[in-house]
Amino acid sequence: MAFLQIQFFSAALHAASTVSVILPETDQGIGIGASKDERLPKVLYLLHGYSDDHSAWARRTSVERYAANHNLAIIMPAVNHSFYCNETYGENYWDYVSDELPRTMRRFLRLSDRPEDTYVAGASMGGYGAMRLALTYPEHFAGAASFSGTVDLAAILYQRSQSAEVHRVFGDLEEIKGSEYDTFSLMEKNAKAARKPWLYVSCGTKDFLFDQHKAFVSALRKNGWDVMGHEEPDGIHEWGFWDDQIKAFIELIFAKE
Repeated sequence: MAFLQIQFFSAALHAASTVSVILPETDQGIGIGASKDERLPKVLYLLHGYSDDHSAWARRTSVERYAANHNLAIIMPAVNHSFYCNETYGENYWDYVSDELPRTMRRFLRLSDRPEDTYVAGASMGGYGAMRLALTYPEHFAGAASFSGTVDLAAILYQRSQSAEVHRVFGDLEEIKGSEYDTFSLMEKNAKAARKPWLYVSCGTKDFLFDQHKAFVSALRKNGWDVMGHEEPDGIHEWGFWDDQIKAFIELIFAKE
């Protein structure tokens, strides 16, 4: 596999941005130089958590090794503490990850642009980002995963309601429930979408987010989404669990071909 750090100016963020990329290699070079008759790599957008950045998945897991036997490119952006949202008093990270980033990566690299080859996953805050992307644009993804995700954003933010940062990003918290930020509302709104991704949602039973995990999986099933829920006995909110889970998710991607 090839590992790249790509810096480019983001029009959505009005600033330079950095993305970590893992690419499968070919006999003619990395994805930039792949031969015309070779199948373009599937793409996994892998999202970091609240206290991390674009480097976290590569530093804290063996994700590159797990992808090594597959034709899979992994794109790892950085979004600071934005929860992958357009901040009320800040930057447009939702526009960045949902639109500008995929367009830019396909322009720079030879990657598949087919929805059936496109996946998104994340841990903690990144799990929320992955689910919001998949539930907002179900036609864009073949599969999506949340590992210990903050999937009930309204609940977790009310616990931090005195945080100046929460108000900087979201403004009035009373408006989150039922809005474009609310994954429960999104799953109902797009329940009858013509094309929907399969979902993998996991959490440890001793994670502080376990109750919202159970409610989220139950609501997805009630609304007709194809979801596989996984509960890890005694699992907590930590990288050992997420390392196991990204391996499992990559294996699922190629098992479902």
